[in-house]
Amino acid sequence: MSTYIHSVLLDPTKCTGCTTCMKRCPTEAIRVRNGCAEIDAKRCIDCGECIRNCTNHAKKSSFDSLDALSRFKFNVALPAPSLCAQFDNLDEIGYVIQGLLDIGFDDVFEVSKGAEFVSAYTRFYLQAEGIKKPVISTACPVITRLILLRFPFLKDNLLPLLPPMEVAAIMARAKAEKEHPELKPEEIGITFISPCPAKVSYIRNTFGSYKSEIDLAVSMSEVYLKLISVMKRDKAPTLSTKAGRIGLSWAICGGEASALLNDRIIAADGITNVISVLEQIENGNVPPIDFVELNACPGGCIGGVLAIENPYVAKNRLHTLRRYLPVSQADVEKDGFIPDDCFVSEFPSYQPLNRLSDNLSESIRLMAKIQAIRKELPGIDCGSCGAPNCRAFAEDIVMEHADRNDCIIAYKDFIKEYIGNYGGDKHEGQ
Repeated sequence: MSTYIHSVLLDPTKCTGCTTCMKRCPTEAIRVRNGCAEIDAKRCIDCGECIRNCTNHAKKSSFDSLDALSRFKFNVALPAPSLCAQFDNLDEIGYVIQGLLDIGFDDVFEVSKGAEFVSAYTRFYLQAEGIKKPVISTACPVITRLILLRFPFLKDNLLPLLPPMEVAAIMARAKAEKEHPELKPEEIGITFISPCPAKVSYIRNTFGSYKSEIDLAVSMSEVYLKLISVMKRDKAPTLSTKAGRIGLSWAICGGEASALLNDRIIAADGITNVISVLEQIENGNVPPIDFVELNACPGGCIGGVLAIENPYVAKNRLHTLRRYLPVSQADVEKDGFIPDDCFVSEFPSYQPLNRLSDNLSESIRLMAKIQAIRKELPGIDCGSCGAPNCRAFAEDIVMEHADRNDCIIAYKDFIKEYIGNYGGDKHEGQ
């Protein structure tokens, strides 16, 4: 099993050990040891919640710089649909497309267009017989990794299609190679403009046996700062978007699901709500539905930590932008099939978070010890021990990652009892 390359990183020089990130991590991947946070790479899903909530800016995302474009002779930008929502008073997406060309890209292929193809392919897939429902979207890399780590029994529910950014990359590379036969494949650079660290991680890791067609992943915030200095709106742009309302709507929660023209759907955003929905699906506590769209970020991709604008403001802007767009500009329905290169042949395999050992009897023994220690702890989940809750602390003790004396409450009670006994003995001696 290869090492997973993460894009969420910790700057220990800025960390004060405040435990805020530890308490917000949905997979309990963070511990505070010796006054500083530590991230467990095996548990981290790169959701960016620690970045979003760290007041000291000790958590950050790793991504490529725009300077890396110099590695290629021909550069294609893949802007996420949420990029357009970052600009105030924008009435035409063509301004953004032209701006990307002005800051150094040779061509622009909108991920919104790729999203419209994925929407059509998903409609085809839902009509197939024998698929396990509800089908869960794989557009958000956080959700896919979360399911594979924490909800492995739902693996067969995952939609086996590449996400829009990957479909767009395949189409963009094919377009560039066709229009520029003089270029070698390695001379063409495909750059995704990302609103979140999870998509950066997706690009840097193999997805099962699949290697991403995207060469670089740059931060949306960095691109935004470049664009506002070159975007001129004194006259109508000569370029226009190649996508419609369906593609642009993928930036907000519910946009993907609404494109399926199906009432038996659920759409949820925010990692806490996502986990709640997944738990209900796993327990069979949901009504009969066909499709589930889940977004780790609040509001959808417009809420990514690499975006600039408030997600609620961004959502309003997207509604304005799509008002005069056609429903879709992807003519897919006439073909009625899904190309082979858009399927995911296999999903990665990870060790589930709740697996304590590869040996079943050993796992049961360890779980019994965890439960026993948990009963001895205060149960107030204060986080002073450096773990997010008492159950996690009990697990850390059993796995020999922590010591019982790290529990300040229990240690304080022990000191009180010791002092009380010592005082009583001394009084009797007098």
